Amino acid sequence: QVQLVESGGGRVQAGESLRLSCTYSGPATFHGMAWFRQAPGKQRVKVARLSHSGRPSFGDFVDGRFSIGRDDSKHIVWLQMNNLQPDDTAVYYCNGGPTWRNSGYDYWGQGTQVTVSS
Repeated sequence: QVQLVESGGGRVQAGESLRLSCTYSGPATFHGMAWFRQAPGKQRVKVARLSHSGRPSFGDFVDGRFSIGRDDSKHIVWLQMNNLQPDDTAVYYCNGGPTWRNSGYDYWGQGTQVTVSS
């Protein structure tokens, strides 16, 4: 079956960096990949998206701090997060598949926790 498995979450201090990775596999076409996050009591929001054409896009709150990329030979998509702040504390989800809708692509990972302390 289709699987997306995140890794790289953890606890950091404000100003530090983390790199999240997601390995994707299974009988699906991963035209595009994205990362979403959900903080306690808030809706899930898009953090970054890498479209089928390879064009990246980011949530407004990213403000140039994050980057996204993929390595199709290894079936990995990554999210590099720099200058993390306490407001970045959330569960981060890997997302991918053939079809983009406003709520994301078709498939989701289980999520990885990122906690940023001040």
